[in-house]
Amino acid sequence: MTTPSLTIRPMTAADWSQVERIFAQGIEAGSATFESATPTWEAFDRTRVAKPRLVALEGDLVVGWAAGSPVSSRTAYRGVIEHSIYVAGGAQGRGVGGALLDAFVASADDAGFWTIQSSVFPENAASLALHERAGFRVVGHREAIAQSTIGPLAGQWRDTILIERRRPR
Repeated sequence: MTTPSLTIRPMTAADWSQVERIFAQGIEAGSATFESATPTWEAFDRTRVAKPRLVALEGDLVVGWAAGSPVSSRTAYRGVIEHSIYVAGGAQGRGVGGALLDAFVASADDAGFWTIQSSVFPENAASLALHERAGFRVVGHREAIAQSTIGPLAGQWRDTILIERRRPR
């Protein structure tokens, strides 16, 4: 199912309160990230690449966001980013994630990134399926990489699936 009134545009500082709310939902659920708290806008802004950094809106309401972070400060890795994509609980299952990820991939290609990667919890089947449809592939399985500190699996060692998407050459 798709959302006909969905708009995707670059994220701005003015979006932060809504982006942070969605980020906090993902943290609390325990199925999206090892983060235990949302950062400030300043910390978020400092640690993410300027493009692509997107929000999905229904009217004036941010219902999803995507952003990338450099994987290394080494020049050789300048075209490789790790991305995050979050969809608000009430907007899941309506095509927001797919539209947002497609726009993110196109924007990353336009910005010159050749690899987009991410780590996804194996239990997050919806995210893995979303990424597979967008051309990502599994390149590794990391066992007991870290312990969750929040959510229903707090204190447990967690595995992650390493996925990547390479820009066509």
